[in-house]
Amino acid sequence: MRIIPAIDIIDGKCVRLSKGDYSTKKIYNEHPLEVAKAFEGVGIKYLHLVDLDGAKSKEIVNYKILEQIASKTNLKIDFGGGLKSDKDLNIAFECGANQVTGGSIAVKDPEVFKSWLKVYGADKIILGADAHDEKVAISGWLESSDKELIPFIEGYKNEGINYVICTDISKDGMLEGPSFELYKRILMQIPEISLIASGGISHYDELAKLAELGCEGTIIGKAIYENRISMQQLEAFILSS
Repeated sequence: MRIIPAIDIIDGKCVRLSKGDYSTKKIYNEHPLEVAKAFEGVGIKYLHLVDLDGAKSKEIVNYKILEQIASKTNLKIDFGGGLKSDKDLNIAFECGANQVTGGSIAVKDPEVFKSWLKVYGADKIILGADAHDEKVAISGWLESSDKELIPFIEGYKNEGINYVICTDISKDGMLEGPSFELYKRILMQIPEISLIASGGISHYDELAKLAELGCEGTIIGKAIYENRISMQQLEAFILSS
C-alpha cells in the first residue's frame, strides 16, 4: 500500500481543516516545499497536494506551489482542488502534476471529466469521491449532491476510471480512525478499482488494517502534523512493504 502524505494549501501555506470546514483552518507551515522535502527525506515517493483556495473558486489558484514542489523534489504529485476546465488541467500538468484528481467536475460536468479520462488515460486521472452520509460532496465540500457514493464510483469504473480517492468527510481531520467499513463495502462491490483511503487516519496500526482491506494507497494528513504518526514510522512502513 502506498503512503501518500497530504499538503493542503490556503494562501500558499500548509494547512489542515476539520471535516472540510474552512473556519477550522490551522496553519502548520508557511513553506510547503519544506514539508514536501521532509517527506521525501524519509523515503516517501508520493504527495497529495490540494488547492483549497481553488476548490472554493472558479479556477486553479495555487499552481505555483505545485510547480515549486514538482521542480525541487522527485515526489510524484497528485493534484486536486479547483480543476474545472481543460485550461486548469493543462496548467496542473505543465506545473508538474503526475496525476490530477477531479471531484466536483465529475459531478457537475461529467462529460468534461470523461473527456479528460479519454485524452489523458486512467493512469493520469483520479476520481475524487468524497462523501458525507454516503452522498457525494462537491465544491470544497461546501455542497452536497444527490449522488450516492458507491453507484457514483461504479458508474465511473464503467467509464474506465481506475484510481479513486474516497474521503469520509465526517472523519476528515478528526483523528478518530478511518471508515474501514465503508472501504470494505466499496472494495467488495467494486474490487477492480485502486482505492485510496483518505480521512481520519490517527494511528500507525490503522495502516496495516487498510492494507489488509485491499486499499491501494492511503492519504495521511493531520496525523503526521499532530505527531500521531512519526516520520520514522512512515519510513519503517515503506521499508517493510
